[in-house]
Amino acid sequence: MTAPPVTRRVLVAGVGNVFLRDDAFGSEVARLLAGRPSEPGVAIKDFGIRGVHLVYELLDGCDLFVLVDAAPRGNPPGTITVLEVDPSDCAPAEGPALMDAHGLAPDEIFAMLASMGGRPGRSLVVACEPGDVSPGMGLSAEVQAALPHAVRAVEEILRSSLAESGCT
Repeated sequence: MTAPPVTRRVLVAGVGNVFLRDDAFGSEVARLLAGRPSEPGVAIKDFGIRGVHLVYELLDGCDLFVLVDAAPRGNPPGTITVLEVDPSDCAPAEGPALMDAHGLAPDEIFAMLASMGGRPGRSLVVACEPGDVSPGMGLSAEVQAALPHAVRAVEEILRSSLAESGCT
């Protein structure tokens, strides 16, 4: 008798502030991905500015964590970068963790998670270079044009990860 297929827990989390133009990138990618079919065990969620909620979600554990966010890295606006992150490099600060209910940068998410005893499995960040994070709604033209590239990047990460693990 064959064993049933193993289902991994994968979390794709979009983060960002929809009231700061290009900062909404992660939320928009999560919205686009949520409208597509996904494999069992893959959760795609828009956490917006609720970084603390994301940390609590990660405390449940996951095998693969993909964070989608706008992140200035010195590239032209709209540039998509995929980074592998070692959460242990984001050590918690000395003393009690400060909680900002209105958002956390990726390194702060990992540091808060570590301070609470959590650690995700493989962690990747799909980042987009923002062009305009001034108050207002709507992505800049460059970041809007990058959305399909980011969606494909996340889908490729999911495909290759699931194929490597042999999981369904």
